[in-house]
Amino acid sequence: MDKVINYMEIWVKECMEKLLLKNNMCKCDKCKKDIFALALNNLKPYYVSTNKGEVMAKINGMYQQFETDIVIEVSKAIEIVKKYPKHLEERF
Repeated sequence: MDKVINYMEIWVKECMEKLLLKNNMCKCDKCKKDIFALALNNLKPYYVSTNKGEVMAKINGMYQQFETDIVIEVSKAIEIVKKYPKHLEERF
């Protein structure tokens, strides 16, 4: 059986890494995972199967269709985690 992936995860991760470079905030694994999860929970999944499907997902321009929504949701998630980081709670 071919592997099935949620391509939205790849796009969100790429966007998140770019936006985090521009933000002055904690970039620990916990904060990154929280940003990633918050953003993904507010975006529709985009599943593809096989490597051919992955290539087709990029070729058919789906990213351009989702790009604005991805940037908005990742930006919102960054602001939430920046304001309420949960890693502090786990240290005590």
